[in-house]
Amino acid sequence: MKKYLGTALGRSACMLGGLWCCAAPALQLVDGPDTKLSFDVQSTVGAFHSQKNYQVWGNREAGHSSWQEGYIKYGLSGSVSRDNLGTLYGTFNRVASATWGDGDAAGFTNGSERTDKWEDAFAGWRSGDLFPALGQDGIDVSAGRQAILLGDGFIVAGDGISAGRGVADNVYNRGGGYYITPRRAFDQTLWVKLGGEQGLHGSLGWFKSDNPIQAKVEMAFSTLEYTADAGTLGLTYLRGLGVDKKFAVDAQADRDGMDVYSIRAAGNAGVENLFLSSELAWQNTRRGDAQAGYVEAAWTFADLPWQPTLGYRFSQYGVHWDSLLYGFSRGYGTWFQGEVAANYAGPFGNNTAIHQVYWRAQPHEKLAVNVLAYDFRTRHPNGVADSSGRELDLVLDWAVTPNIVISPMLGLYDPKKSAEQGGVQLGDNDLNVYTALLISTQF
Repeated sequence: MKKYLGTALGRSACMLGGLWCCAAPALQLVDGPDTKLSFDVQSTVGAFHSQKNYQVWGNREAGHSSWQEGYIKYGLSGSVSRDNLGTLYGTFNRVASATWGDGDAAGFTNGSERTDKWEDAFAGWRSGDLFPALGQDGIDVSAGRQAILLGDGFIVAGDGISAGRGVADNVYNRGGGYYITPRRAFDQTLWVKLGGEQGLHGSLGWFKSDNPIQAKVEMAFSTLEYTADAGTLGLTYLRGLGVDKKFAVDAQADRDGMDVYSIRAAGNAGVENLFLSSELAWQNTRRGDAQAGYVEAAWTFADLPWQPTLGYRFSQYGVHWDSLLYGFSRGYGTWFQGEVAANYAGPFGNNTAIHQVYWRAQPHEKLAVNVLAYDFRTRHPNGVADSSGRELDLVLDWAVTPNIVISPMLGLYDPKKSAEQGGVQLGDNDLNVYTALLISTQF
Protein backbone atom coordinates (compact mmCIF):
# COMPACT_ATOMS: atom_id res chain seq x y z
CA MET A 1 0.00 0.00 0.00
CA LYS A 2 1.18 3.52 -0.74
CA LYS A 3 0.73 6.69 -0.64
CA TYR A 4 0.65 10.33 -0.49
CA LEU A 5 2.38 12.93 -2.17
CA GLY A 6 3.41 14.90 0.80
CA THR A 7 3.53 18.67 0.39
CA ALA A 8 0.53 20.71 1.39
CA LEU A 9 -0.46 21.04 -2.26
CA GLY A 10 0.63 17.65 -3.55
CA ARG A 11 3.58 16.13 -5.33
CA SER A 12 3.07 17.82 -8.66
CA ALA A 13 1.42 21.06 -7.63
CA CYS A 14 3.83 22.99 -5.46
CA MET A 15 7.43 21.96 -4.82
CA LEU A 16 8.70 19.85 -7.67
CA GLY A 17 12.05 18.32 -6.90
CA GLY A 18 13.21 21.45 -5.15
CA LEU A 19 12.03 23.97 -7.74
CA TRP A 20 9.51 26.34 -6.23
CA CYS A 21 6.93 27.06 -8.89
CA CYS A 22 4.05 28.38 -6.89
CA ALA A 23 5.09 31.97 -6.27
CA ALA A 24 2.30 33.18 -8.51
CA PRO A 25 -0.47 34.71 -6.40
CA ALA A 26 -4.02 33.44 -6.38
CA LEU A 27 -6.80 35.68 -7.62
CA GLN A 28 -7.26 38.12 -4.77
CA LEU A 29 -10.93 38.90 -4.20
CA VAL A 30 -10.22 40.88 -1.01
CA ASP A 31 -6.72 42.11 -0.16
CA GLY A 32 -6.96 44.44 2.81
CA PRO A 33 -4.42 44.85 5.63
CA ASP A 34 -6.47 42.65 7.98
CA THR A 35 -8.83 40.77 5.68
CA LYS A 36 -7.88 38.54 2.75
CA LEU A 37 -9.91 36.31 0.47
CA SER A 38 -8.60 34.53 -2.61
CA PHE A 39 -9.93 32.25 -5.31
CA ASP A 40 -7.43 29.42 -5.75
CA VAL A 41 -7.08 27.16 -8.78
CA GLN A 42 -4.45 24.50 -9.35
CA SER A 43 -4.28 21.56 -11.68
CA THR A 44 -2.05 18.76 -12.93
CA VAL A 45 -2.39 16.62 -16.03
CA GLY A 46 -0.04 13.79 -16.87
CA ALA A 47 0.57 11.21 -19.60
CA PHE A 48 2.25 7.93 -18.58
CA HIS A 49 3.63 4.86 -20.33
CA SER A 50 5.11 1.74 -18.76
CA GLN A 51 6.59 -1.00 -20.95
CA LYS A 52 5.80 -3.52 -18.19
CA ASN A 53 2.85 -4.26 -15.92
CA TYR A 54 2.88 -5.42 -12.31
CA GLN A 55 0.98 -8.11 -10.43
CA VAL A 56 -0.18 -6.15 -7.39
CA TRP A 57 -3.94 -6.77 -7.48
CA GLY A 58 -4.18 -9.68 -9.90
CA ASN A 59 -5.93 -7.58 -12.55
CA ARG A 60 -3.07 -6.95 -14.99
CA GLU A 61 -1.62 -9.04 -17.82
CA ALA A 62 1.88 -9.09 -19.28
CA GLY A 63 2.45 -6.20 -21.65
CA HIS A 64 2.49 -2.43 -21.46
CA SER A 65 0.14 0.29 -20.21
CA SER A 66 -0.49 3.83 -21.40
CA TRP A 67 -2.76 6.14 -19.46
CA GLN A 68 -3.48 9.74 -18.53
CA GLU A 69 -4.40 11.37 -15.23
CA GLY A 70 -5.63 14.82 -14.34
CA TYR A 71 -7.21 16.93 -11.65
CA ILE A 72 -8.28 20.48 -10.98
CA LYS A 73 -8.68 21.91 -7.48
CA TYR A 74 -10.74 25.07 -7.09
CA GLY A 75 -12.02 27.00 -4.11
CA LEU A 76 -11.59 29.82 -1.62
CA SER A 77 -9.12 30.59 1.15
CA GLY A 78 -8.97 33.58 3.43
CA SER A 79 -8.18 35.10 6.80
CA VAL A 80 -9.29 37.88 9.15
CA SER A 81 -6.78 39.35 11.62
CA ARG A 82 -7.23 41.58 14.65
CA ASP A 83 -4.45 42.72 16.98
CA ASN A 84 -6.31 41.72 20.09
CA LEU A 85 -7.96 38.56 18.72
CA GLY A 86 -5.38 36.83 16.54
CA THR A 87 -6.23 35.46 13.09
CA LEU A 88 -9.16 33.40 11.88
CA TYR A 89 -8.46 31.48 8.67
CA GLY A 90 -10.06 28.87 6.49
CA THR A 91 -9.91 26.96 3.20
CA PHE A 92 -12.75 25.42 1.22
CA ASN A 93 -12.24 23.72 -2.13
CA ARG A 94 -13.30 20.88 -4.40
CA VAL A 95 -11.29 18.50 -6.59
CA ALA A 96 -12.35 17.06 -9.93
CA SER A 97 -10.16 14.14 -10.99
CA ALA A 98 -10.04 11.46 -13.68
CA THR A 99 -7.97 8.67 -15.20
CA TRP A 100 -8.15 7.73 -18.90
CA GLY A 101 -6.61 5.06 -21.09
CA ASP A 102 -5.45 1.68 -19.81
CA GLY A 103 -5.17 2.67 -16.17
CA ASP A 104 -1.89 2.51 -14.26
CA ALA A 105 0.67 -0.27 -14.56
CA ALA A 106 -0.20 -1.80 -11.19
CA GLY A 107 -3.97 -1.89 -11.71
CA PHE A 108 -5.04 0.60 -9.05
CA THR A 109 -7.07 2.27 -11.81
CA ASN A 110 -8.57 1.05 -15.09
CA GLY A 111 -9.09 4.34 -16.96
CA SER A 112 -12.81 4.81 -16.27
CA GLU A 113 -12.55 6.98 -13.14
CA ARG A 114 -14.29 10.38 -12.99
CA THR A 115 -15.34 12.30 -9.89
CA ASP A 116 -15.79 15.76 -8.37
CA LYS A 117 -15.75 15.97 -4.56
CA TRP A 118 -15.08 18.30 -1.65
CA GLU A 119 -11.43 18.22 -0.59
CA ASP A 120 -10.23 20.81 1.97
CA ALA A 121 -12.90 22.25 4.24
CA PHE A 122 -11.34 23.51 7.45
CA ALA A 123 -11.14 26.56 9.67
CA GLY A 124 -8.65 27.62 12.30
CA TRP A 125 -7.35 30.29 14.63
CA ARG A 126 -3.78 31.53 15.23
CA SER A 127 -2.93 33.51 18.33
CA GLY A 128 -0.60 36.09 16.75
CA ASP A 129 1.33 37.80 19.57
CA LEU A 130 -1.37 37.33 22.23
CA PHE A 131 0.85 34.91 24.19
CA PRO A 132 4.45 36.20 24.00
CA ALA A 133 5.80 33.30 26.06
CA LEU A 134 4.70 30.91 23.29
CA GLY A 135 6.11 33.00 20.46
CA GLN A 136 4.42 34.38 17.36
CA ASP A 137 1.32 32.32 16.60
CA GLY A 138 2.19 30.21 19.62
CA ILE A 139 -1.27 28.64 19.50
CA ASP A 140 -2.70 27.39 16.22
CA VAL A 141 -5.93 25.37 16.29
CA SER A 142 -7.65 24.01 13.19
CA ALA A 143 -10.42 21.51 12.50
CA GLY A 144 -12.25 20.00 9.54
CA ARG A 145 -11.12 18.31 6.32
CA GLN A 146 -7.39 18.95 5.94
CA ALA A 147 -4.08 17.23 5.27
CA ILE A 148 -1.74 16.61 8.20
CA LEU A 149 2.04 16.32 7.87
CA LEU A 150 4.10 15.02 10.80
CA GLY A 151 7.85 15.52 10.55
CA ASP A 152 8.91 15.00 6.94
CA GLY A 153 6.15 12.53 6.14
CA PHE A 154 7.95 9.30 6.98
CA ILE A 155 4.87 8.11 8.91
CA VAL A 156 2.05 10.59 8.19
CA ALA A 157 1.78 12.94 5.21
CA GLY A 158 -1.93 13.14 4.53
CA ASP A 159 -4.50 10.70 3.20
CA GLY A 160 -3.25 10.37 -0.33
CA ILE A 161 -3.88 7.01 -1.98
CA SER A 162 -6.30 7.61 -4.85
CA ALA A 163 -7.27 4.18 -6.11
CA GLY A 164 -9.94 3.69 -8.74
CA ARG A 165 -12.20 1.07 -10.25
CA GLY A 166 -9.38 -1.37 -10.94
CA VAL A 167 -9.14 -2.56 -7.33
CA ALA A 168 -11.28 -5.12 -5.48
CA ASP A 169 -14.49 -4.79 -7.50
CA ASN A 170 -14.58 -1.00 -7.14
CA VAL A 171 -14.83 -0.95 -3.33
CA TYR A 172 -11.70 1.23 -3.01
CA ASN A 173 -12.62 3.74 -5.74
CA ARG A 174 -11.68 7.29 -4.78
CA GLY A 175 -11.87 8.82 -8.22
CA GLY A 176 -8.55 7.94 -9.82
CA GLY A 177 -5.49 10.09 -10.33
CA TYR A 178 -3.37 7.41 -8.67
CA TYR A 179 0.07 8.90 -9.43
CA ILE A 180 -0.76 12.61 -9.20
CA THR A 181 -2.63 12.05 -5.93
CA PRO A 182 -5.23 14.84 -6.06
CA ARG A 183 -6.64 14.17 -2.57
CA ARG A 184 -4.76 14.39 0.69
CA ALA A 185 -7.24 15.69 3.20
CA PHE A 186 -8.44 13.53 6.08
CA ASP A 187 -12.21 13.51 6.41
CA GLN A 188 -12.19 14.72 10.03
CA THR A 189 -9.36 16.35 12.00
CA LEU A 190 -8.48 18.39 15.03
CA TRP A 191 -4.95 19.81 15.09
CA VAL A 192 -3.48 21.92 17.90
CA LYS A 193 0.02 23.38 17.49
CA LEU A 194 1.77 24.99 20.44
CA GLY A 195 4.95 27.05 20.69
CA GLY A 196 5.45 28.36 17.16
CA GLU A 197 8.32 27.06 15.05
CA GLN A 198 11.45 27.81 17.12
CA GLY A 199 12.72 26.51 20.43
CA LEU A 200 10.51 23.99 22.18
CA HIS A 201 7.21 23.39 20.41
CA GLY A 202 4.80 20.60 19.65
CA SER A 203 1.36 19.51 18.56
CA LEU A 204 -1.44 17.13 19.34
CA GLY A 205 -4.50 16.10 17.44
CA TRP A 206 -6.70 13.50 15.84
CA PHE A 207 -7.68 12.45 12.35
CA LYS A 208 -10.14 10.07 10.75
CA SER A 209 -9.80 8.89 7.17
CA ASP A 210 -12.68 8.26 4.80
CA ASN A 211 -10.37 6.44 2.36
CA PRO A 212 -11.42 2.77 2.09
CA ILE A 213 -7.99 1.62 0.88
CA GLN A 214 -6.65 2.91 4.20
CA ALA A 215 -9.42 1.02 6.05
CA LYS A 216 -10.78 4.44 7.09
CA VAL A 217 -8.21 4.49 9.89
CA GLU A 218 -8.65 6.76 12.91
CA MET A 219 -5.64 7.88 14.97
CA ALA A 220 -4.61 10.34 17.70
CA PHE A 221 -1.14 11.90 17.59
CA SER A 222 1.26 14.15 19.42
CA THR A 223 4.67 15.63 18.63
CA LEU A 224 7.38 17.37 20.64
CA GLU A 225 10.19 19.22 18.88
CA TYR A 226 13.12 21.48 19.62
CA THR A 227 14.34 23.69 16.78
CA ALA A 228 17.57 25.69 16.77
CA ASP A 229 19.87 27.04 14.06
CA ALA A 230 21.59 23.67 13.74
CA GLY A 231 18.36 21.75 13.13
CA THR A 232 15.36 20.08 14.70
CA LEU A 233 15.06 17.14 17.08
CA GLY A 234 11.59 15.66 17.31
CA LEU A 235 9.50 12.95 18.95
CA THR A 236 6.24 11.58 17.54
CA TYR A 237 3.59 9.33 19.07
CA LEU A 238 0.45 7.95 17.42
CA ARG A 239 -2.32 5.75 18.80
CA GLY A 240 -4.64 3.77 16.56
CA LEU A 241 -8.27 4.33 17.55
CA GLY A 242 -10.08 2.24 14.99
CA VAL A 243 -10.53 0.97 11.44
CA ASP A 244 -13.48 -0.04 9.30
CA LYS A 245 -13.14 -3.83 9.32
CA LYS A 246 -15.15 -4.11 6.11
CA PHE A 247 -12.15 -2.70 4.21
CA ALA A 248 -9.20 -3.75 6.39
CA VAL A 249 -6.75 -6.43 5.31
CA ASP A 250 -5.06 -8.35 8.13
CA ALA A 251 -2.22 -5.88 8.67
CA GLN A 252 -4.60 -2.91 8.63
CA ALA A 253 -6.84 -4.51 11.26
CA ASP A 254 -3.86 -4.18 13.62
CA ARG A 255 -4.10 -0.39 13.34
CA ASP A 256 -6.88 -0.51 15.92
CA GLY A 257 -4.90 -0.24 19.16
CA MET A 258 -1.54 0.28 17.44
CA ASP A 259 1.11 2.43 19.15
CA VAL A 260 3.71 4.20 17.02
CA TYR A 261 6.79 5.96 18.39
CA SER A 262 9.55 7.77 16.55
CA ILE A 263 12.55 9.97 17.14
CA ARG A 264 13.84 12.16 14.33
CA ALA A 265 16.43 14.81 13.62
CA ALA A 266 17.18 17.04 10.64
CA GLY A 267 19.42 20.01 9.94
CA ASN A 268 22.99 20.97 9.10
CA ALA A 269 24.56 20.49 12.57
CA GLY A 270 26.00 23.98 12.21
CA VAL A 271 27.91 23.17 9.00
CA GLU A 272 26.94 25.23 5.96
CA ASN A 273 26.05 23.18 2.86
CA LEU A 274 25.56 20.00 4.91
CA PHE A 275 22.18 18.28 5.28
CA LEU A 276 21.56 15.47 7.76
CA SER A 277 18.31 13.69 8.46
CA SER A 278 17.24 10.56 10.28
CA GLU A 279 14.18 8.95 11.82
CA LEU A 280 13.79 5.73 13.80
CA ALA A 281 10.30 4.39 14.42
CA TRP A 282 8.65 1.52 16.28
CA GLN A 283 5.16 0.03 16.04
CA ASN A 284 3.50 -2.08 18.74
CA THR A 285 0.44 -4.13 17.75
CA ARG A 286 -1.43 -7.17 19.03
CA ARG A 287 0.59 -9.40 16.71
CA GLY A 288 3.98 -8.04 17.70
CA ASP A 289 6.45 -5.23 17.10
CA ALA A 290 7.96 -3.72 13.96
CA GLN A 291 10.68 -1.19 13.23
CA ALA A 292 11.63 1.15 10.41
CA GLY A 293 14.06 3.99 9.95
CA TYR A 294 16.51 5.83 7.75
CA VAL A 295 19.73 7.83 7.82
CA GLU A 296 20.54 10.44 5.18
CA ALA A 297 23.37 12.84 4.42
CA ALA A 298 23.83 15.32 1.58
CA TRP A 299 26.27 18.01 0.58
CA THR A 300 25.61 21.04 -1.62
CA PHE A 301 28.59 22.15 -3.70
CA ALA A 302 27.73 25.82 -3.49
CA ASP A 303 30.84 27.02 -5.36
CA LEU A 304 30.29 24.82 -8.42
CA PRO A 305 28.12 25.71 -11.41
CA TRP A 306 24.47 24.74 -10.90
CA GLN A 307 25.17 24.34 -7.15
CA PRO A 308 24.59 20.56 -7.24
CA THR A 309 23.60 18.53 -4.20
CA LEU A 310 24.86 14.96 -3.80
CA GLY A 311 23.17 12.78 -1.21
CA TYR A 312 22.85 9.25 0.10
CA ARG A 313 20.15 7.57 2.14
CA PHE A 314 19.76 4.13 3.66
CA SER A 315 16.26 3.16 4.75
CA GLN A 316 14.94 -0.08 6.14
CA TYR A 317 11.41 -1.29 6.85
CA GLY A 318 10.60 -4.28 9.00
CA VAL A 319 8.80 -7.38 7.74
CA HIS A 320 5.62 -6.44 9.60
CA TRP A 321 6.00 -2.66 9.32
CA ASP A 322 2.75 -0.88 8.37
CA SER A 323 3.65 1.99 6.07
CA LEU A 324 0.54 3.85 7.28
CA LEU A 325 0.21 7.27 5.63
CA TYR A 326 3.69 8.18 4.44
CA GLY A 327 4.14 10.46 1.43
CA PHE A 328 5.86 13.10 -0.65
CA SER A 329 7.24 15.97 1.41
CA ARG A 330 10.66 17.42 0.55
CA GLY A 331 11.38 16.31 -3.00
CA TYR A 332 11.43 13.24 -5.18
CA GLY A 333 12.26 10.12 -3.20
CA THR A 334 10.43 11.20 -0.02
CA TRP A 335 8.79 8.96 0.60
CA PHE A 336 8.01 7.33 -2.72
CA GLN A 337 11.38 5.78 -3.42
CA GLY A 338 11.49 5.00 -7.12
CA GLU A 339 9.06 6.28 -9.71
CA VAL A 340 8.33 2.69 -10.78
CA ALA A 341 9.07 0.82 -7.56
CA ALA A 342 7.17 3.04 -5.15
CA ASN A 343 4.14 3.44 -7.39
CA TYR A 344 3.69 0.17 -9.24
CA ALA A 345 6.20 -2.60 -8.52
CA GLY A 346 6.80 -2.26 -4.80
CA PRO A 347 8.12 -2.42 -2.20
CA PHE A 348 5.40 -0.27 -0.66
CA GLY A 349 7.16 0.66 2.55
CA ASN A 350 7.65 -2.68 4.28
CA ASN A 351 9.99 -5.71 4.38
CA THR A 352 12.77 -4.00 2.47
CA ALA A 353 16.15 -2.31 2.65
CA ILE A 354 16.83 0.55 0.22
CA HIS A 355 20.02 2.32 -0.77
CA GLN A 356 19.40 5.63 -2.52
CA VAL A 357 21.90 8.00 -4.14
CA TYR A 358 20.64 11.29 -5.53
CA TRP A 359 22.02 14.25 -7.42
CA ARG A 360 20.06 17.48 -7.73
CA ALA A 361 21.06 20.65 -9.53
CA GLN A 362 19.57 23.87 -10.82
CA PRO A 363 21.18 24.87 -14.14
CA HIS A 364 18.79 27.82 -14.38
CA GLU A 365 16.45 29.55 -11.97
CA LYS A 366 13.58 28.00 -13.94
CA LEU A 367 15.02 24.49 -14.33
CA ALA A 368 15.72 21.79 -11.74
CA VAL A 369 17.36 18.43 -12.51
CA ASN A 370 16.91 15.34 -10.33
CA VAL A 371 18.80 12.08 -10.80
CA LEU A 372 18.02 9.28 -8.33
CA ALA A 373 19.40 5.75 -8.17
CA TYR A 374 18.02 2.95 -5.96
CA ASP A 375 18.91 -0.54 -4.89
CA PHE A 376 16.00 -2.49 -3.35
CA ARG A 377 16.40 -5.68 -1.38
CA THR A 378 13.42 -7.61 -0.01
CA ARG A 379 14.56 -8.67 3.45
CA HIS A 380 12.55 -11.88 3.88
CA PRO A 381 10.98 -13.01 0.58
CA ASN A 382 9.61 -16.30 1.88
CA GLY A 383 5.88 -16.37 1.20
CA VAL A 384 5.74 -12.81 -0.20
CA ALA A 385 6.58 -11.20 -3.52
CA ASP A 386 10.27 -10.44 -3.97
CA SER A 387 10.52 -6.75 -4.92
CA SER A 388 14.31 -6.71 -5.11
CA GLY A 389 15.71 -4.70 -7.99
CA ARG A 390 17.36 -1.50 -9.10
CA GLU A 391 16.07 1.74 -10.53
CA LEU A 392 17.44 4.91 -12.10
CA ASP A 393 15.20 7.97 -12.46
CA LEU A 394 15.68 11.28 -14.24
CA VAL A 395 13.19 14.09 -13.57
CA LEU A 396 13.25 17.64 -14.91
CA ASP A 397 11.11 20.48 -13.56
CA TRP A 398 10.85 23.43 -15.91
CA ALA A 399 8.99 26.54 -14.73
CA VAL A 400 7.77 27.78 -18.07
CA THR A 401 5.99 30.67 -16.37
CA PRO A 402 5.41 31.55 -12.70
CA ASN A 403 2.16 29.59 -13.02
CA ILE A 404 3.13 26.57 -15.16
CA VAL A 405 5.66 23.78 -14.60
CA ILE A 406 6.42 21.01 -17.09
CA SER A 407 8.00 17.83 -15.69
CA PRO A 408 9.27 15.09 -18.01
CA MET A 409 10.30 11.84 -16.28
CA LEU A 410 12.29 8.77 -17.29
CA GLY A 411 12.52 5.68 -15.12
CA LEU A 412 14.64 2.59 -15.76
CA TYR A 413 13.54 -0.26 -13.50
CA ASP A 414 15.41 -3.58 -13.42
CA PRO A 415 13.71 -6.20 -11.19
CA LYS A 416 15.55 -9.21 -9.87
CA LYS A 417 12.65 -11.56 -10.55
CA SER A 418 9.56 -11.74 -12.72
CA ALA A 419 6.11 -12.57 -11.33
CA GLU A 420 6.58 -16.15 -12.53
CA GLN A 421 9.82 -16.33 -10.51
CA GLY A 422 8.27 -14.92 -7.33
CA GLY A 423 8.55 -11.23 -8.12
CA VAL A 424 5.95 -8.73 -9.33
CA GLN A 425 6.77 -7.78 -12.95
CA LEU A 426 4.61 -9.68 -15.42
CA GLY A 427 6.07 -11.56 -18.37
CA ASP A 428 9.79 -11.33 -17.61
CA ASN A 429 12.38 -9.60 -15.48
CA ASP A 430 13.75 -7.43 -18.29
CA LEU A 431 14.39 -3.72 -17.95
CA ASN A 432 11.24 -1.59 -17.85
CA VAL A 433 11.43 1.84 -19.48
CA TYR A 434 8.87 4.12 -17.84
CA THR A 435 8.10 7.62 -19.14
CA ALA A 436 5.80 10.38 -17.96
CA LEU A 437 5.09 14.01 -18.73
CA LEU A 438 3.30 16.22 -16.19
CA ILE A 439 2.03 19.77 -16.61
CA SER A 440 1.17 21.55 -13.37
CA THR A 441 -0.47 24.93 -13.00
CA GLN A 442 -1.45 27.16 -10.10
CA PHE A 443 -3.31 30.47 -10.15
